[in-house]
Amino acid sequence: MFDPKTQCVVVVGAQWGDEGKGKLVDVLSERADCVVRYQGGANAGHTVVIGEEQFILQQIPSGILHAGARCVIGNGVVLDPETLFQELDGLTQRGVDITGRLFVSERAHLVLPYHKLLDAASEKSQKIGTTGRGIGPTYEDKYGRRGVRVIDLRDGKALRALLEVRLDRANRLLAMMGAGPASLDEHLALLERLAPRLLPLATDTGLLVHRALRAGKRVLLEGAQGALLDVDHGTYPYVTSSNTTAGGASIGSGIGPTAIDGVLGVVKAYTTRVGNGPLPTEAMGEGGKALQRIGGEFGAVTGRPRRCGWFDANVVRYSVRVNGLTGLAVTKLDVLDTFSEIPVGTGYRLHGELTEELPAEVEQLERVEPVYETLPGWKKSTEGARRMADLPPEARAYLDRLQDLAGAPIRYVSVGTRRDQIIEV
Repeated sequence: MFDPKTQCVVVVGAQWGDEGKGKLVDVLSERADCVVRYQGGANAGHTVVIGEEQFILQQIPSGILHAGARCVIGNGVVLDPETLFQELDGLTQRGVDITGRLFVSERAHLVLPYHKLLDAASEKSQKIGTTGRGIGPTYEDKYGRRGVRVIDLRDGKALRALLEVRLDRANRLLAMMGAGPASLDEHLALLERLAPRLLPLATDTGLLVHRALRAGKRVLLEGAQGALLDVDHGTYPYVTSSNTTAGGASIGSGIGPTAIDGVLGVVKAYTTRVGNGPLPTEAMGEGGKALQRIGGEFGAVTGRPRRCGWFDANVVRYSVRVNGLTGLAVTKLDVLDTFSEIPVGTGYRLHGELTEELPAEVEQLERVEPVYETLPGWKKSTEGARRMADLPPEARAYLDRLQDLAGAPIRYVSVGTRRDQIIEV
């Protein structure tokens, strides 16, 4: 995606998350000077495999595994400081040098223990399928103008007064939900321990990225989750609490939208979803079990099994439109290597009428009848392919059909978990 005319690229998930964005960001980071995570929190797990080593990154941009890339956690991220330093310490122990390479927005909001308590208590009554990591309640506080930001750690006296007010409200809510209270002393002790490590990383990251672009540097903006989990454009209410679509990249990184000149949408060669909510092309029988088993479809952070189904062209067409995708990266093509026939969802029937749109009403989306066409499988391993010409003819025909249905060109094809198992089209 980076070429002489492209300086700033966004990578987004174009389904329900877990599409393999971490690997694509890792591959593109080799050519990037600056990698920015712009939304979400520690509920996202981006997996990168280098040789025999697997790295699972929750908040740190996947570009941290490239020594030449500066990495930024933007203002749109809700930051769990304790998890951040566990992640950093783990990378250091494995020989990754992060010295002088990681920057955190001073405007980023903090996920605190009381947010996790609120999340757990809320999930008992409203089964959305959250990870329980406090992401939703932190975004609620952010937009309710009662959040705690990184910059608030600079004044210990003011922070204590701020936390007293925040915890008083949180504990009243917890009591209403039948949960125990959060401790002010424990919160203060946690932040007093972490502030000396966090504050040296804090800066105006929007200005940092702006200056990088002005200097002609290449910038990669890394999203978490997927377009169908966007709080505005996803399958509401079964969504995350932030804007996962490409429009959120500008807001969450602190640069203007005119700075972005490429948007890469990552899609699996089939479809998965974690938790509750509609999944129109879900494969309920042996096909779905085979996809889950072969694809290792379990959450990188939570370990939760992913529901599996066939490629849904309506979903990806919708993502192409709402993200303005300029290219697609198709991942996990190799998972389909053993199938003799592969269904592809081309549209839906709703009330007897054929539609190629995505209903906004979740109840309608749960009632649609997917329309399939069946393509021949290739029954050969694709894991060693490094050029399109190396793929079996049936695999190339499958990708051509996905590209036609989606309405965006395929730029990358991933045929395995390792960094080198990728085809640049």
